[in-house]
Amino acid sequence: MQKFSDVLLTLDGTDEVQRIELYHENGEPAGVIENKPGSQGSLKVYNHLYKMYGAITLDAAVEGLALYAEHTEDAENCPGKHPNVDRLISVLENEEPLKVKIINH
Repeated sequence: MQKFSDVLLTLDGTDEVQRIELYHENGEPAGVIENKPGSQGSLKVYNHLYKMYGAITLDAAVEGLALYAEHTEDAENCPGKHPNVDRLISVLENEEPLKVKIINH
């Protein structure tokens, strides 16, 4: 299995992204991923998924969980430890895609 740190090297940079806002289909906020230490890996993953799928669809969630590599298994064993991974698992479980809004600097 690839390591998350190796996966990140293959994804586009996100220096221009200030934050990613996520919304449920009904417009209710579903979360924010900021460009700051500790969440920059998730910012890269979600930015990649948005570029590939235009939203966090079921297919995007499947790919995202693969990209998170070892963190996906850790999130499944320790719910709440990796909220951005948990969010992808939730998309699959509830079959409810998320809309994405990219906020640039």
